[in-house]
Amino acid sequence: MPPSCVTLSPSVPPNFGTLATSRMESTSKSEVPSTPSAKAAKIKPAKLNSYPFYSPRFWHGMRPAAWWRLLRSGSFEISPSRIPMVISVSLTTFVNTLLTWLQNVLFARRLREAELHGPPVFIVGHWRSGTTLLHELMVRDERFSSPSTFQCFAPSHFLVTQWFFRKFASWLLPGKRPMDNMDAGWERPQEDEFALMNLGLPSPYRRIAFPRRNQVDMEYLDLIDVSNEDRETWLSTLRSFLLRVSVSTNRPLVIKSPTHTGRTGHLARAFPQAKFVHITRDPRSLFPSTCRLWRSLDEVQSLQTSDEEGLDEYVLTCLSKMYDSFHADRQEIDEHHIIDIRYEDLIADPVGTLRTIYESLRLSDFDTVSEDIQDWADNEHRQYKTNKHQLDPDQEKLLLDRWSDYFDRYGYR
Repeated sequence: MPPSCVTLSPSVPPNFGTLATSRMESTSKSEVPSTPSAKAAKIKPAKLNSYPFYSPRFWHGMRPAAWWRLLRSGSFEISPSRIPMVISVSLTTFVNTLLTWLQNVLFARRLREAELHGPPVFIVGHWRSGTTLLHELMVRDERFSSPSTFQCFAPSHFLVTQWFFRKFASWLLPGKRPMDNMDAGWERPQEDEFALMNLGLPSPYRRIAFPRRNQVDMEYLDLIDVSNEDRETWLSTLRSFLLRVSVSTNRPLVIKSPTHTGRTGHLARAFPQAKFVHITRDPRSLFPSTCRLWRSLDEVQSLQTSDEEGLDEYVLTCLSKMYDSFHADRQEIDEHHIIDIRYEDLIADPVGTLRTIYESLRLSDFDTVSEDIQDWADNEHRQYKTNKHQLDPDQEKLLLDRWSDYFDRYGYR
């Protein structure tokens, strides 16, 4: 068995999510050395932040066709406790359809004339490697913008509805994300992967709806085994969403999504002037933190209760698949269009790390925003507490074996 992820206490109320799925074969048990379950029990459970029962789940932003495909892909294997959420989402999808029609009517001309206001900046790296923190820091520069949580939640109609949720419905979301101590809110920068999923595209995130199916839409982690037609549909949908965000923000976009890591080559070809910031983190922290992430999402968003079987292998497989593609495509990208940074350096010296990014990618004058970043480092940064994780020697040995290239390439051996 793979190394056991840190056991979490069930402090988040069970809830519902959605996801379509295509299962992939899991690695055979003979390929993975066993780890005594007793050792996993020695690891202190990590507490999750609560997520109110009335808060919307990812799937509330879907329209009927996307929602139906998701339910069908999971063979409608819905846990009884999740049925109220399924009913709620089902009703909301029809409202989303009406609001989408309204947006298309009211913003028809602006959408036809929409354009990106400069090349996008993509933040890539494995989950829990510091992508969110870096995203938050970069969009403190008011010359940039980003898809917001609400825009990714309601990608079909946010142009006509975001003002209402900003003004009257901020209370629907908790103050902190379930999996860590980062702030939550409709205006916070968010991953565009959630928008693409809600728009009906296949996505590895659809496993969250039916976590027992585990490895879902894995071919969309790198787009290698996706047909040319489906790949073009994916890229076209991404571009359309970013254009709608640009209509709202009128600024260059900073886009963060761990799932884009293995798609970097495709994104570089689709957006030739795009810049990429790649961030890494010590796998000894990365692995248990990622396990915590998926557990928290399964608790809060899934349509079925999770038995957690195969979760460890899923985490191990995702990194390998993403980085095989990333390393193959990396050499094709201009050196002034991509930079590697380490989470450890970002935490130790956020101002210096951001300055390096700006200067290496030739983004803009960093001095304009350095004072604001320094103020954040002197205040909010000091108050932020990272979650503590622990691996036993057998778990670390397995990571060193399965992720050996990552350890060696980025200096974590």
